[in-house]
Amino acid sequence: MHTSFADQLAGLDLAGFSIGPAPLSTSDFPVREAVVQTLEAVWSDLFAMVSGTALEADAEDLGWAFVNIFHRSATRKSTSLDRATDEVRALIATADGSEVHTHDLETHVERAQCAESAMLALEEMREIAAALYLNEFGSSWKPVSSSRFNHSAMMTSALVEGRDFLRARAEAKRRAAVPEGTPVVFAGGRTRHATEDDALIFGNNVWATLDRVRDRVPDMVLIHGGDTKGVDRLASSWAERRGIPQVTFSLDMRLGARAGFKRNERMLSLDPRYVVAFPGNGVLERLVIEAKARRITVVDRRGPLGTSPKAPPG
Repeated sequence: MHTSFADQLAGLDLAGFSIGPAPLSTSDFPVREAVVQTLEAVWSDLFAMVSGTALEADAEDLGWAFVNIFHRSATRKSTSLDRATDEVRALIATADGSEVHTHDLETHVERAQCAESAMLALEEMREIAAALYLNEFGSSWKPVSSSRFNHSAMMTSALVEGRDFLRARAEAKRRAAVPEGTPVVFAGGRTRHATEDDALIFGNNVWATLDRVRDRVPDMVLIHGGDTKGVDRLASSWAERRGIPQVTFSLDMRLGARAGFKRNERMLSLDPRYVVAFPGNGVLERLVIEAKARRITVVDRRGPLGTSPKAPPG
């Protein structure tokens, strides 16, 4: 087998995993600068087109769908990678040492590496588009029913032996799904503010609080409920701006009235360093009580406009 990832890709067609007449290399993928320029231009033209029309109210939905194009394509490539990995696993289990079998194994590893490379390229495009979404709408882009994995720093490209490939693939999937770092739970509800100035002060207090927590926990992983209409949205935007990994725990609506309390249990099971609490409902109050019972430090910001309840009135 070849010893470099570029050689592994030579002569393969990314779409059909078949031998082609022309060799492929990493230079066959769009360079980042070209991707940034193209997506920025498309994004600008798209929103210039709908601005001032009846579709302007749907701008955020259009932006979300734009990012989702790349997310879905990357997900399909990830599925292809999983399928190729399963084929490698099956070949290893039936290894007989023959030249034909070895060739088949090499071919399937090449296919898996090819799918991996395409997945990484599409994930990079999604992240560039997601940054445009964040700048336009002030919130972190989030898929509807799946995770937003980013394997770019977690995949091993030069894989030259079947078992090594499987170990590296399993580790990459684990690290993408479970970011390394110290968990910090963030919680709060949906709030209404009397004026835009109050809303701005509240948002600034959320970001300032999280900045102070990050100063104490530089390797923090932000754990939150993923509510796109509540204070979680502010926290998620902060995390994306600061490059902080996030893990969201959505409500399991099958549990009915117990869904919020079950989510509390799941988040606290991560043994977080802090629980950051902003105003919310009774489920949040129970989260604070349980955190204190476990001797987890609570950063309490349930006072007016996201301040400490113990702070003197200004």
